[in-house]
Amino acid sequence: MSDAELLDDLSGFEFEDLMEDVFRNLGYENVRQAERTADKGRDILMEEVVDGTRRAIVVECKHTGSVGRPVVQKLHSAVSTFDFDGPKRGMVVTTGRFTAPAREYATNLREAGDPHPIELIDGTDLREIADEIGLDLYNGRIEIICDETLRPFDPTSGVDAPIREAFRDIDNIDAGGISTPQARAEFQPVVLITADVGAVFETSVGVIHRIDETDRFVVHARRGRPDIMEGAVRRLIQENRRQTTELDEEEFADVFDTIDVHRFGQTETEYKDWAVDRLRERHTTTVSYTGDNNVTYTKTCEPNQSDISVQSITPIYLPEIRQTTRLQQYEYPYEYYAAGPSRVTVEDGIHRCVHCETAGQDTDYTFCTNCGSINCPDHTKTERLEQAPVCTGCAVTERFAFKTKYFYDEGNLETFRAEYEEMPLHEKARENPPLVAGVLVSLLLAPIFGLVSAGII
Repeated sequence: MSDAELLDDLSGFEFEDLMEDVFRNLGYENVRQAERTADKGRDILMEEVVDGTRRAIVVECKHTGSVGRPVVQKLHSAVSTFDFDGPKRGMVVTTGRFTAPAREYATNLREAGDPHPIELIDGTDLREIADEIGLDLYNGRIEIICDETLRPFDPTSGVDAPIREAFRDIDNIDAGGISTPQARAEFQPVVLITADVGAVFETSVGVIHRIDETDRFVVHARRGRPDIMEGAVRRLIQENRRQTTELDEEEFADVFDTIDVHRFGQTETEYKDWAVDRLRERHTTTVSYTGDNNVTYTKTCEPNQSDISVQSITPIYLPEIRQTTRLQQYEYPYEYYAAGPSRVTVEDGIHRCVHCETAGQDTDYTFCTNCGSINCPDHTKTERLEQAPVCTGCAVTERFAFKTKYFYDEGNLETFRAEYEEMPLHEKARENPPLVAGVLVSLLLAPIFGLVSAGII
């Protein structure tokens, strides 16, 4: 494929859109497109910081096979008149090549120490840039290159720390002594998008509506339509976005039993287009205003694509950790999004009664050492022989003194039967305190009822 054939299917405007993304990926700041109407030789405006000094760059994009000296001269004039308080330079980017006079003009400016030098980037240079940032030159889309992830666990406390912390709320269990859980790590693709929206809507009476806002998205970026992440998960990502580590699958394989890294479902270019469309919808509004003839009119104010400047698209992986702990007959899943010591719970199978729908951390739960179940108060009883918790699901029951008693097994039941047979009557009665209290109250009230019946009182 020759240089002139690069990106041939793109229009001139589409090429400008693409180069805006390219420059943003190369690290330039405040990248935005100039007004497309009345173009004065400025397609893209951006800034760079060199040795602590901020410099403006005026870019001319030419989606043509050849660029001559007049284009470079015109841009040089545009740079010199561009309003910026600081040093300035120019740049011409083309999918094709530059003529010898164009290169000679740019070289002379540089060698003469001109305050407004012009850099030339041709199709061959674009190939090298493409390799650096993941640009597919055949379709003009920038692929997402990402090997950074939020930390899937806190290295100071270990991968099992969240599980042990969760079990600490459960009564009758040593959280530090539970078995090592099975751990699965899924690395979910996420993109963070920042965009500026600036639009002014005017009629014959003047400005009727103005938009000047910065919007930020956190987007789940797996296959299918992008989903905006809100609430606690969004805060987790935003607050920890700079606390990342390399996504080293071999290293994490030593910590987790299974690892799955999900691919980004779309290109960076597609996420940018999606964000622009969504922002246009979000900021479209109907405005009422009074015309020169004192008649009230309504106008739908919808931002143009050129009114929206995507400032950054940052890819990152969000670890989704699922740990499953087996305790005798039961398994307890605990799933969460992780960012080092911080996390957002997705599923909590620990704070949940195995016998009913009770769930959540607002209830006290008790572990049954007899079968390994975790239970709510309604399904937790006291084992009669050993005076320890037992759940209603595994307990063996029998009535003594008209009251149901709970036992770990038939052996404990048989042992208590023998003890019960040897008890004197008053001790047997104490096996049902409410019954004894009722009998005593009845005995006390019986004489009073007798006197009342006899008319004495």
